[in-house]
Amino acid sequence: MTPPLHGPAKVLRLAIIGGTLAALGAGFAYAAGWIGTPGLTPQRIIDTFEAQAGHYPGYRKNHAKGLCVSGYFQASGQAAALSSARVFSQARVPVIGRFAIGGANPFAPDTAIPVRSLAIQLSSDDGQVWRTGMNNPPVLAVSTPEGFYQQVLAGAPDPATGKPDPAKLQAFFANHPESAAFRQWAANYKPSDSFASTAYNSINAFRLIDAQGNVQPVRWALEPQTPFAALPAQVDDKQFLQHDLQQRLARGPLRWTLRLTLAEPGDAVDDPARPWPAERRSIDAGTLVLERVDGPEQGACRDLNFDPLILPHGIEPSADPILAARSAAYSVSFNRRSHEALSEGARP
Repeated sequence: MTPPLHGPAKVLRLAIIGGTLAALGAGFAYAAGWIGTPGLTPQRIIDTFEAQAGHYPGYRKNHAKGLCVSGYFQASGQAAALSSARVFSQARVPVIGRFAIGGANPFAPDTAIPVRSLAIQLSSDDGQVWRTGMNNPPVLAVSTPEGFYQQVLAGAPDPATGKPDPAKLQAFFANHPESAAFRQWAANYKPSDSFASTAYNSINAFRLIDAQGNVQPVRWALEPQTPFAALPAQVDDKQFLQHDLQQRLARGPLRWTLRLTLAEPGDAVDDPARPWPAERRSIDAGTLVLERVDGPEQGACRDLNFDPLILPHGIEPSADPILAARSAAYSVSFNRRSHEALSEGARP
């Protein structure tokens, strides 16, 4: 049963989670031409976004606060029959990654934002590169870039309060019944006490291509092998998740299982708001092993654009229009920050 929409606190919680995921994707879908207002450029959109969310030179325009990690992926071999991508058959594939929380503020407390992300780059021995950015929600609230844009408008801060207007957000969700699965997830979401015990989802679907050209649509998730423990009710350390990860990796590697869920005919492969049935077959494609922290906003991940359309042979995008919107957003964000000096704002 989808949770009701009444109650400002509940609506604001939905806004924080959904808006963090939506803001950039919406703006650049608009700029890239999915919503046809002449003269609206990516530069103008990002200026508008930064005016609302804050401008922090040199940082990513969303998921601004993060830290670089590295390790490797060890394939199980089970996905090799479904995709010719070398990552699914190579014994050990080097990985560069980045954990982050959502939002534009690189100095926000780690536990202030519900959205957590893990982006990784896998570089196989045939010269191919696979980049994937994953988030803890399994679905989005909307199905289209147009919906993204409407969500951003609904979540704009009210000048009088500095927070979104609950009435506008309630109207948005009421007008977007496709948000039902997202609202259910948000209502039941219980944050863990660590990046290490968080699951990360591709959200969008992709197509695996085997050596004969056969196609299998999939979504993937990184399932933590670290047991779940609830986030404490009171957290005073503003770098709680980062410090926790550093301490855990100092004691030894951390592992996630890469699980591929296989679509069946009729499943919504081009709609990131619609979940697939729980009984869908899945396979264990291998294990992500992270071994070290390279440093917040330092290390090899700093200059990586984790564009979800950077894919190796054997993996292709679905026709989901939000994938193209994400790619456009990441490109403009990367180009903007690469020409900026990293700001040294005081941590709150």
